[in-house]
Amino acid sequence: MSDLVPRADGAAPLWADGDNRFKAVQAKLRRFGSVMDDAALTLESLRRSMQANATRTEDVARDIDNADLDPQFVDLTNNVAVALGGAATEIRKLRDTAQETADLTHKTRRTHSKLYGALDDIRSNRNVKTPKAGFFDR
Repeated sequence: MSDLVPRADGAAPLWADGDNRFKAVQAKLRRFGSVMDDAALTLESLRRSMQANATRTEDVARDIDNADLDPQFVDLTNNVAVALGGAATEIRKLRDTAQETADLTHKTRRTHSKLYGALDDIRSNRNVKTPKAGFFDR
């Protein structure tokens, strides 16, 4: 049985809005990276469970065969074991993608901080208004 439970509120763990201030972008990237890290861990747990179920199902098929039951039941049980093994393989691919996305998100957050962090410090510590980005490009 699966331990995965759908969200009661149906809300996504992250949201997009028009707030592109430095600290807001940093917070969004941090949250997204954290959610993706959590997703990778959850998927790894699910993969291990699926693989364990596939192995147990193979054992059950062997037991059914040893009990001299109808061969159709052995075949059906082996099909289930193969399907569970295939699902575990696909979950591993999804986990790898989630982890890669998390790693790229963390890298993006560090790059964003390196490029714009000093500018944000200057703009945040001023007591006068500063022009919007692109004002001097005219």
